[in-house]
Amino acid sequence: MTAAAVRPVAPTDRAAWEALYRGYRDFYGKPHDPAIFETVWGWLMDPAHETRGLIAEVAGTPVGIGHFRRFARPIDAAHGLYLDDLFTAEAARGSGAGGAILTRLAEIARDEGASLVRWITAESNATARRLYDRVAAQTPWVTYDLAPAS
Repeated sequence: MTAAAVRPVAPTDRAAWEALYRGYRDFYGKPHDPAIFETVWGWLMDPAHETRGLIAEVAGTPVGIGHFRRFARPIDAAHGLYLDDLFTAEAARGSGAGGAILTRLAEIARDEGASLVRWITAESNATARRLYDRVAAQTPWVTYDLAPAS
C-alpha cells in the first residue's frame, strides 16, 4: 500500500475537499448548507484567516482532510494548534491517512513553536479513538458549550 502524503489544501482541491468535508458532516449528522461550505472554503483560501487545511493523499487521490488553527495557552504563556476537523474517507480508513495528518500537525507544531496539538472527538467515535489512543494522550478535561447570551 502506498503511504499517505499530506500537504496544504490548494485552490485546485475544491471538489475533493468538498466531497471529504461532506463525508465529515454526514458522519456527525450535520446538514449540507451551501453557505457553510462556501464560508469554510473561503477561510481555507484566505491566508489571513486563522483556519488552515491539510489534504491527505494516497496514490495521488485525496482521501482525508484536517482543519486546524493556532490558539493561545495563557496558563503556559504558549500557543498550541487546535485540530477542529479530521476526516478520512470510509474506503481509505486504515490507509494511514489520519495518522499522516496527525504526524504532519505535530511537525507543524514543532516548526511553529507550538507546545501541543489538541482536539476533541465524539466519545462514540471508536474507529478514530483507536488511532488517537496510539498517538496521543487522552486528557482528563471535560468539554462544555455555552450559548451566546440572547
